[in-house]
Amino acid sequence: MRKRLIAGTAAGLAAAALVAPTTAQAGPTTRHVLLLSVDGLHESDLVRYAAAHPKSALAGLLRRGTSYPHARTTTPSDSFPGLLSMVTGGTPRSTGVYYDDSYDRSLSAPGSACTSKGTEVVYDESVDRDSTKVDGGGGLDPAKFPRDPAKNCAPVAPHAYLRVDTVFEVVKKAGLRTAWSDKHLAYDIVNGPSGKGVDDLYTPEIASVPASGTAGNDDLKVAGILHEVDGYDHTGTHRADVPAVFGMNFQAVSVAQKDPAGGYQTGGAPGPELAAALDHTDASIGRIVAELGRRNLLGSTDVIVTAKHGQSPIDKSKLKIIGTDVVPGIVNAVKPGLVAQATQDDVGLIWLTDQSKTAAAAAALREHAADAGIARVLAGEDIVRRFGDPRRDPRVPDLVVITKPGVIYTKPGKKIAEHGGFSADDTHVALVAAGPGFRHTTIGRHVRTTQIAPSILTLLGLRPDALQAVRIEGTRPLPR
Repeated sequence: MRKRLIAGTAAGLAAAALVAPTTAQAGPTTRHVLLLSVDGLHESDLVRYAAAHPKSALAGLLRRGTSYPHARTTTPSDSFPGLLSMVTGGTPRSTGVYYDDSYDRSLSAPGSACTSKGTEVVYDESVDRDSTKVDGGGGLDPAKFPRDPAKNCAPVAPHAYLRVDTVFEVVKKAGLRTAWSDKHLAYDIVNGPSGKGVDDLYTPEIASVPASGTAGNDDLKVAGILHEVDGYDHTGTHRADVPAVFGMNFQAVSVAQKDPAGGYQTGGAPGPELAAALDHTDASIGRIVAELGRRNLLGSTDVIVTAKHGQSPIDKSKLKIIGTDVVPGIVNAVKPGLVAQATQDDVGLIWLTDQSKTAAAAAALREHAADAGIARVLAGEDIVRRFGDPRRDPRVPDLVVITKPGVIYTKPGKKIAEHGGFSADDTHVALVAAGPGFRHTTIGRHVRTTQIAPSILTLLGLRPDALQAVRIEGTRPLPR
């Protein structure tokens, strides 16, 4: 590993660099976009933190860049659809990806001979060869992938599960370099259907460290980004062009929000653990921005900070834990074995073994809404309008349970917040962008994280409609 010296504090340098006029930067003409997802970061967190820490990197971004205070991520607000919205321009309707744990009626179970169809599809640390190792034990284990009967029972890798292309594929096709870092090896999914979209994919397995080590895992990814800024791959050992599009996710804030010993205090102020995670993340962003400045890249790099998802509830007094057996139990009472798959956090996605029982199952859930913490049940035309027809699309859930604010399906004492749901706490995320492509302003319009993907291509001088999901959903770039 090469050594670098950065004078002064990273956060202080970052703040100074961010408020410096871009005309003073003597960088190359090649453009770059750096996308940073601070998982769990609400718009309210960003505003509060910047106000309390005016010399922070986040405050510097707000002073120099464009703020979008009414940004929303996808529903469901899971990490997979949340990130894919940013790099494809699409929602689950076009990506076909609803969660990192979902279901597909057309695929067969891992390790099966494809004699039957319909299987849970899981793309998390469980598909590593060994999730206790930072490198996943040497990679992903194809034996743990679902199988495709239509393709000689071949295993379906995460990237092959995605139905549309990514910005990485479009940018790479244009002859430019790409890179991404994330928390699981299963983020191979960002490679896109080609499997080759990301030149430099770095995925240190977060499951290999305890919750207390989350910031350290983020540090590994930050080190990789710094090497890429310096003109190397993420290891710092091989020379490479600075990527045209690159970035990473930060996980420490999300973990601190969920930890029973962490979370928020009265009024939405972060508790000590969450405050420390925010400080650490801000300092990391500061280090990256400072290095961009040191390499004379600020004048050619747009930095976008947002979040795959928020976290609910912010107000801990609203927290209500309900067991994961309650919702499936209600549905299975309609007909034994009716639940094919139930994915639950602060949302419930239900796939049925008998779709003719959809209406009856929805009625049963509504009847027991009080016991199950249900605010609304989506079924039938509600599902079709949002996601497509589950009778035609093998991935669309038959039922979606929208919980009351604060309800989480889990074991008592395990966590105090979760994401995946439809509430404002889950979906109202931070979004700020600074660089040569953005001026200092606030855009009051409601925007979606899906608009980031076509914006990236626009900033790089490429056609946003080169993305399949952009064409399917008519996604427009962010207003600037």
